[in-house]
Amino acid sequence: MSLTRAEVEHIARLARLELTEEELSRFSEQLSSILDYAARLREIDTSTIPPTASVLDTGLPLREDIPAPSLDVTAVLRNAPQVEDHQFRVPPVLE
Repeated sequence: MSLTRAEVEHIARLARLELTEEELSRFSEQLSSILDYAARLREIDTSTIPPTASVLDTGLPLREDIPAPSLDVTAVLRNAPQVEDHQFRVPPVLE
């Protein structure tokens, strides 16, 4: 599937990218190649393959959850840049 120059310009505009003439040409080829590859993958019959959540063996060793005492608040806050009411004080991120 070959992308037209107009389609690549549209994609760049959506991504808020300013592309040079050389980049438009290069990305047109690269994006077309990616779409061709995706089309080839769609042709593969996967009906006999069961769905998987991971390709890795999920036999992860789990440890028993044993309650333990937590850290002392004073010790935790000792290196904090700012503390207020026994809590970390952080600058506001919203007005």
